[in-house]
Amino acid sequence: MASLPLGPRSSAARPVVRRGRYRAPALLLAPFLLLFTACTLVPVGYAVHLSLFAERRSGLGFGGTRSVFTGLGNYTRALHDPAFRAGFATTAQYCLLYIPLMVALALALALLLDSALARARRFFQLALFLPHAVPGIIAALVWMYLYTPGISPVVDALHATTGSRPDLLGHPLPSVVNIALWEWTGYNMVIFYAALQALPREVLEAAVVDGAGALRTALGVKIPLIRSSLVMVGLFTIIGSLQLFTEPMILHGSSSGVVSTWTPNMYAYTAAFERGDYGLAAAASVLLALLAAVLSLVVTRATRTRDARTRDTRVRGRRAGARPGTENGAAA
Repeated sequence: MASLPLGPRSSAARPVVRRGRYRAPALLLAPFLLLFTACTLVPVGYAVHLSLFAERRSGLGFGGTRSVFTGLGNYTRALHDPAFRAGFATTAQYCLLYIPLMVALALALALLLDSALARARRFFQLALFLPHAVPGIIAALVWMYLYTPGISPVVDALHATTGSRPDLLGHPLPSVVNIALWEWTGYNMVIFYAALQALPREVLEAAVVDGAGALRTALGVKIPLIRSSLVMVGLFTIIGSLQLFTEPMILHGSSSGVVSTWTPNMYAYTAAFERGDYGLAAAASVLLALLAAVLSLVVTRATRTRDARTRDTRVRGRRAGARPGTENGAAA
């Protein structure tokens, strides 16, 4: 009889236990949510607000300026500007050239480090990752020095070898891609190498037992198993490519091919800090952010759909292989 009051007490204590269970995650997430709100949500909201207004001067320009609500007028101006559209075309060419080269090179280096062919792995990991530790501005300045004729040892060496002085700054797209490759290949190589190290060793040993060589194991076993890492690197690289700004901005002063609106980010920078049109710059930035969000959604959905189809195909194959055995067992 003395144990009867324990039932109500335990049921009354359940809400308290549940509240305590969610209190610790809330406290741990609070700093992140605070910084995310202050550094991301608030600036994005302010940019959207700023993109809906434009500065107008009264009279002949001698009077003060006033902010006028224009709605989607700044977005219309940006989309109808040929320079803004040309920036997206340049970014598309940059992605088509840079992303396959970077992913292939980073993946090849990671597979080489993961194989038994590479010695002193820690040294090569550090050596390949060090370029990423150099700030982007410093890297762009160093490469601008290496690209400039007259002071570049690279151009002088090519002249001594081939007899010609190539104008590396006259073709800005390959030059910018080269800088990005130097900066980001080692970083993505570390991601691929970490994914390869996490693969189950029994799967790799089974491939070796079946007679698969190093190349066949890499192409048929390792790469399919780290497909999620490949998708993640590809997605982040696409988003980063849309934000291309530092490298072409540094080369802008030395290369005639890099104009002030060469990329969408440079277009927004020029509109804001050279022409003082902050509404147009905010609208261009919002459009760029929307494009990055749409591309992220498309890549994520396509990856999930492909994984689901692959999973369904495997399940159907297993069921089709299990049916004859089941029927034979039933007949026996």
